[in-house]
Amino acid sequence: MSEPWTLVCATEELLPGEMRVAFDEVTGAAIVVFNLDGELYALEDRCSHAEFELSAAGTFDTQAGSIECMLHGARFDIRTGTPLCGPAYAPVPRFPVKVEHGGVWVRDDRD
Repeated sequence: MSEPWTLVCATEELLPGEMRVAFDEVTGAAIVVFNLDGELYALEDRCSHAEFELSAAGTFDTQAGSIECMLHGARFDIRTGTPLCGPAYAPVPRFPVKVEHGGVWVRDDRD
């Protein structure tokens, strides 16, 4: 993992049930990071159906561990990026997350 990591926020700024968006320093990809009961997950902040931002008024359901795109209602598992219902059928890319030096870090690890 030689690619640079992008700082999302300080760890205390991303509480359980919250999400934050960062832009990868190398690729510029928008990445949304979720705190689900203390576990962190990161997905590309783009619905695979209509390429709309998932974080833009999307519903983060902490009970189901999912995010719903407000544009057409597609839902995705935040742990895997797997679509849970139509109209989306392709997964959303997921990215590595780490907690280090008091911060939450992500990176776009696609080739």
